[in-house]
Amino acid sequence: MQPLQNDRYLRALLRQPVDTTPVWMMRQAGRYLPEYKATRAQAGDFMSLCKNAELACEVTLQPLRRFDLDAAILFSDILTIPDAMGLGLYFETGEGPKFQNPLTCMADIQKLPLLDPEVELGYVMNAVRTIRKNLQGSVPLIGFSGSPWTLATYMIEGGSSKAFTKIKKMAFSDPQALHLLLDKLADSVILYLNAQIAAGAQSVMVFDTWGGVLSGRDYQEFSLQYMHKIVDGLTRENDGRKVPVTLFTKNAGLWLESIAATGCDAVGLDWTVDMADAKARIGDKVALQGNMDPSMLYAPATRIEQEVQLILDGFGKGNGHVFNLGHGIHLDVPPENAKIFIDAVHKLSKPFHQ
Repeated sequence: MQPLQNDRYLRALLRQPVDTTPVWMMRQAGRYLPEYKATRAQAGDFMSLCKNAELACEVTLQPLRRFDLDAAILFSDILTIPDAMGLGLYFETGEGPKFQNPLTCMADIQKLPLLDPEVELGYVMNAVRTIRKNLQGSVPLIGFSGSPWTLATYMIEGGSSKAFTKIKKMAFSDPQALHLLLDKLADSVILYLNAQIAAGAQSVMVFDTWGGVLSGRDYQEFSLQYMHKIVDGLTRENDGRKVPVTLFTKNAGLWLESIAATGCDAVGLDWTVDMADAKARIGDKVALQGNMDPSMLYAPATRIEQEVQLILDGFGKGNGHVFNLGHGIHLDVPPENAKIFIDAVHKLSKPFHQ
């Protein structure tokens, strides 16, 4: 493998000195780019795009051709694990992901297989290897997975949900069944992320999109303890370099200290958290990733730059900040606004690293 030409993203995650704050965007490869829409049309549908290593590589690289990003993120989906477990993933136009065979009881959960990621999810590893080769050492590659709790929400609800009544019903009426599911998922995520690392991912991230729908006590029981298990089970060094791990729970501002205590290298922040507050609370223990409101990318250039400056001021001088949006970029954001944002981070952050 080629040596990395730009490693500031990895250095920032390990709170080492950098020349400027690194930046990437959640969902940077995706629907806001016309070239992505063209490639997806060529693939036929979303999962066919995920399962074709050459096309998954193409859409991973598309944003890097447009923008001065400091990392690439594997193009895949968080629901690859439940799909490989046989739940029958499909996508309804305008409605998001759905499962043909959602889980309803302990018996369903007991039947779930433990996955061999190089077999059932071999297409993801092929994509990782293809992307890593084509990056030619330009920037690091991020691998990722959904968190056990977030995966479980889709597997039990049968798709997206607003109230999460089915999974909460299981959590409170049959917690033993839910804990069995979460434990199986944690084991699968460990195998899956370690396989991504072996295939070439240089950093990994766990997305806990729906952890914030739980109370503080239930978050610890049903989400955080399983992410902690994953952190403990991950390969943390490969190719002679540390492999940093980032945990991101949306709407978790109340629980930052608990997340930082898992042993992760970085905590992802959504836009509801004040950067200065997060820095004061956990910034001496972990790196921080975030956290501009994705909707800010609808604003004029001067407002985008002003917001970047305010977040940089909030973090202040020192190491350990990876700039990102507080969640994924919206599909109708003009690509030129994403460029304004990325360029502003590099330009405005230089004085913070002198």
